[in-house]
Amino acid sequence: MRSHPGGLKARKKDVDAFINQARAKYVGFVIENADNDTLAGLPRPIRDSICVMKEHVYKSLGEQQAEEEERVTDSKLTRPDQEPVPCIHQPTEDLYAAMLPHLPQYMIALLKILLAAATTVKAKSDSINILVDVLPEEMPTTVVQSMKLGIDVNRHKEIVIKALSSLLLLLLKHTKVNHIFQFEFISQHLVFANCIPLILKFFNQNISAFVSVKNNINDLDFPRFLYSGATVELTAESLEAASEIPFCWRNLFSCINLLRILQKLVKWKHSRTMMMVVFKSSPILKRAMKVKHPLMQLYILKLLKLQARYLGKIWRKSNMKVLAAIYHRVRHRLNDDWAFGNDVDARPWDFQAEEVALRSRVEHFNVRRYDEGNEEEPSGDVMSDLLQKVDNNPLSCMGQHVVLPQHFKDNYAAWLQDEVYQSKSCLPDLDESGLLVKGNLVLESDKSSPWNWVSDL
Repeated sequence: MRSHPGGLKARKKDVDAFINQARAKYVGFVIENADNDTLAGLPRPIRDSICVMKEHVYKSLGEQQAEEEERVTDSKLTRPDQEPVPCIHQPTEDLYAAMLPHLPQYMIALLKILLAAATTVKAKSDSINILVDVLPEEMPTTVVQSMKLGIDVNRHKEIVIKALSSLLLLLLKHTKVNHIFQFEFISQHLVFANCIPLILKFFNQNISAFVSVKNNINDLDFPRFLYSGATVELTAESLEAASEIPFCWRNLFSCINLLRILQKLVKWKHSRTMMMVVFKSSPILKRAMKVKHPLMQLYILKLLKLQARYLGKIWRKSNMKVLAAIYHRVRHRLNDDWAFGNDVDARPWDFQAEEVALRSRVEHFNVRRYDEGNEEEPSGDVMSDLLQKVDNNPLSCMGQHVVLPQHFKDNYAAWLQDEVYQSKSCLPDLDESGLLVKGNLVLESDKSSPWNWVSDL
């Protein structure tokens, strides 16, 4: 058996699910939220399998950050001193804090530029003009100038796609390392901006021809032009001269980046994986396998592995070579049943709830961590107001200096007589001074009393 160089992995969630299935089969019941260290009543082979899975349990940095954020949210009033402090001086943290107020608009703008540069998508009338810096003021008059302009236009589009794919990939990678909820927030807005169908439309072309096309002029390439130091006279023969490299490294790099972005967006997200199935991405990705590059084929196989369980038996039966390539090249987790529809989390009725729960947790994270400077300006959102930090220290609360209005001080004795001593109570257990003997004192305030404004202080 061929072993993967990265080693085997298993999630704690998968171990718990395996133990519950074994208990339901051999013991006859399932204990919710039980201690999974106790394996009484299970056969010895099952116990050995569980021990092997526990030895390979891997908790990613994102899972640790999510658990820490959940602990802070649950114990906000009891343990505020253990709240994690954001890394203020990190470039990624500063960039995310600066982008957060307008981050959806930034993602849409980047995808609009990518849409305008893609050759397979028809440009609309309101699309962005990315050829302003390339087109000359005067149109070419000779054949050589026309050929050079065409090469420059295609090369400019390739550079734009390469730059945007690299920018999005680096943004996702750095935010995922910094904090998982920053990565999830950017991923959600990319999905809302139709990034998944845009990438699939980009690959819905002859990828082999796109990778092998050469929109370069050999005599003007760097560093050949720099080393020559002489003015090159372009001719039709020099423009049509083929390059020594059998493929365009720029286009190949862009394709790999877009595949990695797509894989990051849909990994462990069943709703987004189903979106790829609905858009019929499997034949598109299968055609892209014709490019004989190992890294590009690896990420194509990873994307096919994610959606294999939803494609049905007929697809798996007719694509045995793809399944064999996935088994041979992609790392598998212990107890991984990706080729079958047995995943409990893959139920279609849970897709919407999964996205809503994730979005709620990300919003809580952003409000708690980045809305500290907006305390004086009320947001108007009830959820945002409830998530503001609360001072639960008795010493600081009792030590605050409260300024009472003068009319309250002048009428305090009358208010005390009307609202405290002479007010009717639903509890009769009061002594002569009006102090509570037992139970809770619930006052029935008179709506017409002139002292009701005091409760608003």
